[in-house]
Amino acid sequence: MELKTANNSTANRGKRPGPWTKGPGQRDGKTPGGSNGGAPNRGGSRGTGGPGGKRPHGKFSSEFSQKIIDIRRVARVVAGGRRFSFSVVVVVGDKKGKVGVGIGKAGDTALAIEKAVTSGKKNMVSIRRTKEGSIPHETEAKYSSARVVIMPAPGRGLVAGSSVRSVLDLAGVTNVTAKLRSGTKNKLNNAKAAILALSRLSAPRGEKVAVEEKKEEVVPVTE
Repeated sequence: MELKTANNSTANRGKRPGPWTKGPGQRDGKTPGGSNGGAPNRGGSRGTGGPGGKRPHGKFSSEFSQKIIDIRRVARVVAGGRRFSFSVVVVVGDKKGKVGVGIGKAGDTALAIEKAVTSGKKNMVSIRRTKEGSIPHETEAKYSSARVVIMPAPGRGLVAGSSVRSVLDLAGVTNVTAKLRSGTKNKLNNAKAAILALSRLSAPRGEKVAVEEKKEEVVPVTE
């Protein structure tokens, strides 16, 4: 009995060209554009962001530094139960005399941090420092139940604890000693007390402070 063999063109009809078959425009089972049978390479690899595989240059750094000093999960009671969210406290400063504290609340941690940083930048204060980066004199402040005392200490560096250290560090203050006179461990109150104390600093010795003089208007007297 004779076996009938199908024609090659009929047998291979409808099959994808593989490494053993040569399709139109192929050589050795490779497509015209790629080496592994893929789409032709049109400049750069996937996700590089530009032709030739080069990423665009750009500066995304900010002049302000930030540090998270407290993060808590809080709950709000509603009719259907409790809804949880995150409360974040962030200290923002440029280490050149500007510092602020911000609070952010959101259901997502990243969104809460972003809100806290925005709030901290809005509530920044400028403090007075000496040429050595210290403070001109001793200062003290009380916020809620927190009480902070900051004293200049030449040659000792930054001696402070809790969130007060973060505030002084991001403000660019060195060679000082800070003490907490209260027993509270609330980091938000301690940070705000430190900022309040720094905002009460006067100008260092030898620095001229511009004082606005009020001019009195002379009103002529008519008889």
